This record gives sequence, C-alpha cells and structure tokens, in this order.
Amino acid sequence: MMLLKTNNLKFTINIVVLLAATQLSFAQETTVTPEVTAITETAVAAQKDTVKTPFKKFKVDGVAGVVGDYLILESDIDQSLIEIKQRGQASADITSCQVLGSLLENKLLTHQAVQDSIVVQDSRVNSEVDQMVQRFASQLGSEQKVVEFYRKESMADLRAELFSIRKNNILSDRMNQKIVESVDVTPDEIKTFFNRIPADELPTFGVELEIARIVIEPKATEEERQKVIDRLKGFRRDILENGSSFATKAVLYTDDGASRPDGGLMVIDRKTPLVKEFRDVAFSLQDGEISEPFETEFGFHIVTVEKTKGERKDIRHILLVPEIKEAQEEEAKDLVNKVRKRIIDGELTFEEAAKEFSDETETKFEGGTLTNPQTLDKRFELGRLDPDIYPKVNNLADEEVSLVYTDQTRTGTKQFLIYTVDNRLEEHKADYVKDYIKIKELALREKQIAAIEKWQKEKITETYIKINGDNRDCEFVSNWLKK
Repeated sequence: MMLLKTNNLKFTINIVVLLAATQLSFAQETTVTPEVTAITETAVAAQKDTVKTPFKKFKVDGVAGVVGDYLILESDIDQSLIEIKQRGQASADITSCQVLGSLLENKLLTHQAVQDSIVVQDSRVNSEVDQMVQRFASQLGSEQKVVEFYRKESMADLRAELFSIRKNNILSDRMNQKIVESVDVTPDEIKTFFNRIPADELPTFGVELEIARIVIEPKATEEERQKVIDRLKGFRRDILENGSSFATKAVLYTDDGASRPDGGLMVIDRKTPLVKEFRDVAFSLQDGEISEPFETEFGFHIVTVEKTKGERKDIRHILLVPEIKEAQEEEAKDLVNKVRKRIIDGELTFEEAAKEFSDETETKFEGGTLTNPQTLDKRFELGRLDPDIYPKVNNLADEEVSLVYTDQTRTGTKQFLIYTVDNRLEEHKADYVKDYIKIKELALREKQIAAIEKWQKEKITETYIKINGDNRDCEFVSNWLKK
C-alpha cells in the first residue's frame, strides 16, 4: 500500500522503547540507549516481585553496531521488540533487522547533529528528566522504587543516564528537523499525490471537531505586582553596585524551574521560540547590560547578556511571579461561572464571550478557537487529542458548554476554563476538499522522506559505521553495510 511505504525511516516508524533494567545498568560512556517515555504495566508487574532483590551488576552484552561515537547494543534490539509486544503494537512483521535499521538511523542523526554543532540546552533536558522521574515515581510509588526498578545505585546515577538518553534523542530530532526544514509541496504536487492513491486505499480519518475555550486567570493585586518589581530592581542594583552574582541570585530566587539549575542561563538566537516581550528585551541589550524589570505572560523578569557570538546570545534571566491571593482566585472562579451562565442563557455567544473575557491571548481574538499545532488547521482528530483536553470535550454536543475546569498555568497559577465544540465531522474516507490540510501533510511527509533518504545516503558514506556478527546478514533498505 503506497501510504504505508516508510522505508524504515525513524520519523515514520515510531518505535518507542522501554529502557529495561539491564540496559540502564551499563556505564559505558559511549552507550546510547533508546528513549524512555513510560513504564508499561507489563513491565511493572514483572518487576514488582524483584525490586527488593540485592543490587548486582549485569554483564555488558554484545555490540550490534557502531555509528560514529555511538554504540547500539544487542540488548537495545531485543528490548525494543519486547516493548513493541508489551504495548500491544502489531509486531508480527517487525524484525530485529528493521529495529536495528531504525536505531542506526537514530544514531546517525545524533552523530551528525553533534558534528553540525546543534545546541541543546542542559536546562531543558534537566526539566524533561524531572518530568520523567516524577511520572515514573507516580507509577511505582516513590523515587527509591524507580531507582530499584532500573537497578541503579542512586537517583543521581539514574538521572545522569536519563539525561544522556533524552539529550541524544533531542539532538536526533533537531537534526531531522534541519534536514526537512526547507522541504515544501506545491498545490500541483498535492493534487498529483492524491490522484495517485487508488480509491480502495484512500485513508480513513477519525472523528474530527473544532474546539473553543475561554480561560480566566486570577489577577495579582497592584501591591503584589509592585513587590515583585521592587525586588527585581533590588537584585539589579545589588549586582551592578556591589558585584553580586546574577547566576547565584537566579539559583536562589528565580521562579523558572527549568533554568534555575544553570543560574538562569539560556542560549538563544533569532529562531528560539520566545514570547515577543522577552525577545525584544533580550536582543536590545549589549553584553554585560542588565534590563530593567519587564512583564511577560509568565511574570516579571530581569535579563542580562553574558556573551554574543554572531546571531547567538548567552543570556541569564530571573523570573518572579506575583503572589495570587485566595480572594483573587475566588473572583476569577466567580467570573467564569457568570460568563458560562450568560452563554447558556443566550445573552452572549461563546465567541463573543471569549473575545471579551478570555485571558488566553493565543485564542482570545479567534473567539476562543484552538489551532491544531500539528496541522495549523482548526480541526482536531478526536483520537489524537491532548489527553488533558479529551475528557473535557469528548461527550459535548455541538455548541454545548462544558462545566468549569481548574488547571494551572506554566508558572503554577490557577486558571479556570470552559470548553465548547463546533463542527463535529464523523469518521470518513479522505476527501480532497474537506481533508485538504491532511492530504497536504501526507504529500509533504512523502517528500520529506525522500529528502531524508538522500541525506542518509550521503552521510552513510562519510561516517564510520560498523555492523557486527549476525547483523551483517540483515538486508537493510539503506546501505549500512557499505557494500
């Protein structure tokens, strides 16, 4: 089937691998193990009776292949196949050679990302590792049980291993993005692509819907806002007049948990996704300058530029979030309930209410309508919705208003939300007009695959690659054996 021809490429064969205890016990510097995303129920059940056994080292297994500075172990392949089965994914037709091919692609991308000096901020990786550990601990009951599950000697050892894994996977993703960033498709190419699909092979798209929401956030009092501004001014004065360390103050006082371990350090360029206010200030400063306090949707900041090299800047920032009192939270909750009642009573349309009351700037002037970040379309496939949004809208009829939900902003402040659904489209075969955005995405994906195949072919010839043992008998789609 044409649409399923994926040539074993990493971003079209999504093999998500559980990191088994034996894999995490290796201490080789160049060992890069597959991505860790969750602990499956099967794995938890298998380990529950064993986590109390005494810690012991495991013998390092064989090396299946080498790409540049990166190893692929035989256990990486075996565990990938086990995890595919545990996740209930169709595995009958997936061979160890295909899994090895996918891992080789991952390592080639990671290796080339390092060669191309692609930068991944340690603060981002540390933040994601924190989230992984918290997720694992919630599944197993405690951080200590996570350490025992993965047979590590300490949480520090586990975090170091997870850091390496996650950083290399981000590097791989960034390299992938770099390869395809200039690839695009014309309307003629999209039409040609669609016309090539046989009628009995047209894809089926699941239930789709448009979603809108209104977000109301408690507002800090002017007194609390001024406290934060005065405190930041005090930090700035102490650094400039007394030589205090900006980095130390960031470690001690910033409300930005992601950059706190690195003293507020961020490495940015013109392509770094930043809110406008922050970007404008950061790129207006000269090396050594410290900004006055300024406000973004996250809170109040001061920023300094440590070093500029071409388009890249090493900056540090301190974020302080004004305290929200319980009275302000109650005011916001009362407001969202009143807005909801006015919509239900017909005094306002949902669109009108969103434009007047919503605090979510990204959706406010679109009448609260959400944009699908993958397709940039207004429609969402129900089965692929954010798991946090899905239960809030799944059972809503068109134009019905949901109950009030409580959530948290990225800085931990409470927010209150209501949702509605418009234009529900039931499951259907692909239609060129109705599903143009999705068909464009499929045509683009095919062209991206071709671009990656070309890049991969070139880089394989330039990179040190070695395949060991019986793995040399694999019939790879790509020329990993350099025959």
